[in-house]
Amino acid sequence: MQQRAKDTRLSVIEGAARVFAEIGYGNASLTDITKRAGVTKGALYFHFSSKRELALAVIEQQHAIVVAAGSDIAASDAPALDKLIGLCRMFGHQLLDEPVVQGGIRLTFEASAFDADVSGPYQDWIHTAEQLLRQAATDGFVRADLDAAAFARYLVSSFTGVQMVSEVLTSREDVLLRIEQMWEFMLPALRPMPGS
Repeated sequence: MQQRAKDTRLSVIEGAARVFAEIGYGNASLTDITKRAGVTKGALYFHFSSKRELALAVIEQQHAIVVAAGSDIAASDAPALDKLIGLCRMFGHQLLDEPVVQGGIRLTFEASAFDADVSGPYQDWIHTAEQLLRQAATDGFVRADLDAAAFARYLVSSFTGVQMVSEVLTSREDVLLRIEQMWEFMLPALRPMPGS
């Protein structure tokens, strides 16, 4: 794909993400999206055959943005538990600052409206959390008897709930505080018992 076509495609995705984030999948029209993206309907249809296809592209781009931002944290020399906390903080910042992430997350919550399987990003998060928890246990920062798979699923569920409730109650104004509070509650459950 030529660079101009790539730029147009990205503009459509970014415009769509902003519209989906603001008014949701059901209320969004392709006209709204073309206006926000600054493209013609022909340009939109060159890249996407339907609103559903565009929504799936927004979710895919959202996940790619999060993975790319998280790769620096994952590759750092920080202890595994610090990496996991850092990934949650990074995601919280993206929920405030990154329109494609905002749109993609709203779409994942509305996926039944366009009959989409959006489990992939959640499975990736759970897998990453499980691996980091296992490493943290090996390093002695997390209880050795922790069921890493079960806790990873609980962590991702808690994080999802925290940011969803923050969106409903404060339009995410308090999301970073709520993420910190989530960890304040979780860390005591993870720490090794004295003498173990």
